[in-house]
Amino acid sequence: MPLRLLKLFLGLIAYGVSMVMMLQSDLGLMPWDVLHQGLSLQGGWPMGRVTIAVSFAVLLMWIPIRQKPGFGTLCNAVVIGLVFDLVNGWIGDRLLDAPLAARAALLAGGIVLNGAATAAYLGAHFGPGPRDGLMTGLVRRTGRSVRLVRTLIEGSVLVSGFLLGGTLGLGTVAYMLLIGPLIQAMLPWFDSRARAAADVAPLVDRSS
Repeated sequence: MPLRLLKLFLGLIAYGVSMVMMLQSDLGLMPWDVLHQGLSLQGGWPMGRVTIAVSFAVLLMWIPIRQKPGFGTLCNAVVIGLVFDLVNGWIGDRLLDAPLAARAALLAGGIVLNGAATAAYLGAHFGPGPRDGLMTGLVRRTGRSVRLVRTLIEGSVLVSGFLLGGTLGLGTVAYMLLIGPLIQAMLPWFDSRARAAADVAPLVDRSS
């Protein structure tokens, strides 16, 4: 239990930091953050607080699909947004005039850190985040594929966020292409179940 809690909270803290890195790169945000930033710009709230508000709005959408939150779900809804506002406020405008190479490195580091952070909190097994839970709940209730449901959800929030003024760029495309493979590769580092499955897979392939 202590190790699982450590993985959960380190993952959530790292996730908030990765969001700041992508924002400060000014090269594009992950789809949900395009929406968070757009709402922040329109409403005048700090982006981290908007992230928390959206998280609880998404949790309300769990009710009709009968998805139940876990301890990690509630922590996810609160901790990431608080960390984001704290770290982003500390950085301020220090990276405003950073050269392109530095911003590209910041973006790449943010994407990789986000993959590791997601693998860490998923590997803790305290429940999915609000947005991941919405996706898996809809997949279960509708019988549609994960790929279709995730594409529809993230496509909708991406377009909505862009129309509200959120930052859409090459970083957004890079995130959407890389985050799945990164999480898959890193999950065995944080999840003994996934590691066991990865160890068994080559044996199954050879036996077949």
